[in-house]
Parts: sequence; C-alpha cells; structure tokens
Amino acid sequence: MPSSSTLPIVDPPRRPRLPEWLRVNLPAGNAQATFNGTLDVVQGNGLHTVCEEARCPNIHDCWAQGTATFMVAGKECTRGCRFCSVETLKNPEPLDAEEPERLADAVERMGLEHVVITVVNRDDLPDGGADHYKQCIEAVHRRLPETTIELLSSDLDGNWASLEHLLDKVSLRVFAHNVECVSRLDPEVRDPRASFSQSLEVLHRAKKLRPDLWTKSSIMVGVGETDEEVSNAMRQLRNSGVEMLTLGQYLAPGRPGTRYLPVDRYVTPEQFEHWAVEARQMGFRAVASGPLVRSSFRAGLLLEEALTGNRIQ
Repeated sequence: MPSSSTLPIVDPPRRPRLPEWLRVNLPAGNAQATFNGTLDVVQGNGLHTVCEEARCPNIHDCWAQGTATFMVAGKECTRGCRFCSVETLKNPEPLDAEEPERLADAVERMGLEHVVITVVNRDDLPDGGADHYKQCIEAVHRRLPETTIELLSSDLDGNWASLEHLLDKVSLRVFAHNVECVSRLDPEVRDPRASFSQSLEVLHRAKKLRPDLWTKSSIMVGVGETDEEVSNAMRQLRNSGVEMLTLGQYLAPGRPGTRYLPVDRYVTPEQFEHWAVEARQMGFRAVASGPLVRSSFRAGLLLEEALTGNRIQ
C-alpha cells in the first residue's frame, strides 16, 4: 500500500467552461458608483435581495442601473429546490414587522418607477406569509402611489384562501409565480411540495380573482428538458391565462457534487430567440428569452412591452 506521501493529488471537480454568450461584464465608472449606491441602500435598510441570495448573474447589470429585486419575509426558505442557493430552514426567523416600511423607504431612496418584490416560501406560517407580503406591497404603494409593483409570489402551499386575501384590493400591477421547469422534471428540480400543476393553478386562480392584473411566469432550461417540452410548457401557461413570460439558462450556483443540479446543456441564443417568436405567436403579450434572462429581468421594460406591444429586445 503506498504511503500518504505518494498518493496522487486529485483536484476537485471543475465547472465546464461557460460559452461566450454567458460572460458578463463588471460595471465601471458611473455604473460602478450606481452599483455601490444600490448596495448602500439595500444594506442600510437591512433588506435582502434575490440578486444576492440567489446569486443572479445579472446583479452587476441591474444594480449599476439602480434597480434591485427585493426579497421579503426573511432570507431563509422552508423549501429546498435543487436549483436555488437560498438557504433552507424548517423554521426560519419570525417575520419582521418593520420590514414593510424599510422596504418602502428603500424604494423611495432609489427612485424606482417599477419595483419587484419576491418572497421566500414560508410553509411554517398558517397563511404561507400572504399577509406579510400584502403589507409590504401596501407600504410601498402608500409611500409611492405612482410606482408600479410586481410581486413574484410563492404558491402559498395551495392555500387558496391566503391567495384570495393577498390579492383582495391590493395595489399590484403584476402577479408573478414561476413554474421553474417542465412538469416531467418536478421531482428532480423542485421541492416535493411544489409542482407544475399547482403553479399553474396559482396563476389561473390569480387571474380569475384579479382580471386586471398581468400574470407572469418563468421557465429555466438546461436541467434535462427537451425543446418540445419547453414549447408544451409555454402552451400550458398561455392556456392558464399567463400573459408575460421569461425564459433563461440554468446555471448551477455551486460546484459539481453539491446538492445543486448539474447543468444538462447550454442553450444557444438562437434557440432562445426561436422560443421568443413561438411564445408571441401563442399570444403572450411580453416575452424576455435569453441565456442570462431571469424572472425579474428588466421587469419594468417587460411591463411596458405588455402595455404597448413594443418589444424590449
């Protein structure tokens, strides 16, 4: 048996080299100053962003433009999806009653015309966190009645009474909830408490409760789906009344061998453009489709596209 000094040194597995179209540029000059200002507002108000917690590749692009996607109800999630870097806890910290006003203050200081509020799953709460989400929306609206608000909601564990309470008379323009992946891959990608069918039901019910709201969802690719399955998922979303759609490339937030899913494939920009054309032919009013697109990617511009019909890409 060889001694420890003669054992071969084995490097940890490395991520495959990213295609050129997935490279991002860091901000400089005025953009860097704006990025730093955004960071100061987020940290100074004791807030969390999905940009940081989910390790979004667009953080430099968005923050350098003075925008951020805020994440409320804590920074730990009660679910453990295999694509997400947000920490999982069965019993996260109690809700912060001061968070809604701190959020409103941050939105005001940043001068946002459109704000995206996303949430962690709070299956530990009887209402799934619905009332807290609603308080956050209303706090922003009271402070800035002209700012349009988009909520990227959880599925509330299928609690339809909570969904009705959340949407009742709330000052919201866009209700978003992500199906994340094609239905066949639910068991490999999402927490067992989540499913494509339940997500469709959330979106369908939201539209019935509030026909005046724009509904929106997102699909990530590169987790084992086929092109045809993506097309079918889009069709099911449209049949459920969803009007706004984003499609983007999955990028593993951790090294191979961790709990995160490996990347199955890197989809080309040309295929993303094909899906964008197909989605618009299905009747989606606004579509963002590309390797670096995420569910909140240029959300204000996507809403403008839905309202005016003018493409943002």
